[in-house]
Amino acid sequence: MTRKERHGKNIVMGVITAAHGVRGEVKLKSFTARPRDIFGYGPLLMDDGPESLEILSVRPAKGEFIVRLKGVEDRNAAEALKGVKLKLPRQALPEPDEEEYYYSDLAGLRVFSTSGEQIGRIAAVRNFGAGDLLEIRPDKGASFFIPFTEKDVPRVDIPAGRVIVNPPEPEEEDNGDV
Repeated sequence: MTRKERHGKNIVMGVITAAHGVRGEVKLKSFTARPRDIFGYGPLLMDDGPESLEILSVRPAKGEFIVRLKGVEDRNAAEALKGVKLKLPRQALPEPDEEEYYYSDLAGLRVFSTSGEQIGRIAAVRNFGAGDLLEIRPDKGASFFIPFTEKDVPRVDIPAGRVIVNPPEPEEEDNGDV
């Protein structure tokens, strides 16, 4: 994937998680480093469509925001938005600092071991609560995870479309000995 293609993508900034109340408000979960920043980048696109959301009001809630949207007047309209991903064009976002990456820029990069062997590609970046993990999809076999740390991923070269990883040690088979 070229730099131009990568910058043409839309990046998920948040998601509408549920309706709130009966007057058309929705709960919005932000994926930005500072959650309130989601409202400072400009109009948010609904999924990948041309339709954008106009935000009329925002108030914080437990881990999310309660948002009133233009044109959403009742609970039924708010419920219809549940699960809608809120995106921005990649070019609307600032370039990340050195050693920082947008997850969408990592997806699809080729993965090589420190010895130079091609392992597969990054399928996604996940976080199940204990830190970021790269989901590696090998050419054959099941996907696996590598912690996204400097020790386990010593080099990320986005312009070259590749990352270098210290692959996990193969698991030893249990032969039943105690």
